[in-house]
Amino acid sequence: MMNNSTHVRFFFLSGLNGTMNYRVALFSLTLLCYCFIVLVNVILVVTIILDKNMHEPMYILLCTFCMNGLYGTTGFYPKILWDMLSPVHVISYSGCLVQAFVMYSFALSDMSILAVMSYDRYVAICRPLEYHSIMSKQRVLFLICFSFLSTFCIIGTNIIITSRLKLCSPYIDKLFCMNWVIVKLACFPADTYVNNIAAYISIIIYVLHGLFIVWSYIYVIKTCVNSLENRAKFMQTCVPHLTSLFTLLVTILFDLFLEHFVAMEFMVLPPIINPLIYGFKLTKVRNRILGGISFKITPLSDKLYGR
Repeated sequence: MMNNSTHVRFFFLSGLNGTMNYRVALFSLTLLCYCFIVLVNVILVVTIILDKNMHEPMYILLCTFCMNGLYGTTGFYPKILWDMLSPVHVISYSGCLVQAFVMYSFALSDMSILAVMSYDRYVAICRPLEYHSIMSKQRVLFLICFSFLSTFCIIGTNIIITSRLKLCSPYIDKLFCMNWVIVKLACFPADTYVNNIAAYISIIIYVLHGLFIVWSYIYVIKTCVNSLENRAKFMQTCVPHLTSLFTLLVTILFDLFLEHFVAMEFMVLPPIINPLIYGFKLTKVRNRILGGISFKITPLSDKLYGR
């Protein structure tokens, strides 16, 4: 169906064209960044999975957050690393649609998870006596599955609608494929009417996610104002969440309004900052990670000194 609906079989990505004189340095930095992202996210995911004391809603959501970061970066870094070593930056038509799906679903799944996390913090601080009955493990898992499935359906619908367009140019002035960039290549702008409707519906849905987060934190802040204990809980568990939300929104704006490597912050900052913020800010996670490191160092020193 895709092959019959378009004259384009491959796309040429021109986002790297002006940087090929520095390809070795850029490749090294990008590979180092990707390895660091994988390392910090895997450490946090494994720590939470292995420690049964962390099998609680907040940590399950954090684990999901990091797994989503690994999913999104896998759709971006291997391709751009390959392009940095290749003289021609080409991606197949189907590969471009898949990459666009991964990039969008990664960003919007982050938004959905942040909405669930804000609800979790609202219940924990504003309705503490009902917390365990409302935020049971089963309900948390349901909300996580619903967040991912609904996002995949929304983005999948947008990508399928895009696949029906007849395209008249194979040139994408970006580092990676994005749905709205592909839509702009349509031969007949009138054909993009359905795409625009689907895009506006998607935007409205995730703006509502943002409004829900704001609503949750209005109640949380009201509750914390007169309680020293709740203020401490807010600083420890809510500030990392708000920092993650701010980072996601800023990097999405970078991607929309800026070009090339500045826009690449979209796939750099959130996957690095999120696990670091939560790893250092949440006491239980920090102690578990540092405890594991000290446990490995101590037996090694015992062997070295014959103890």
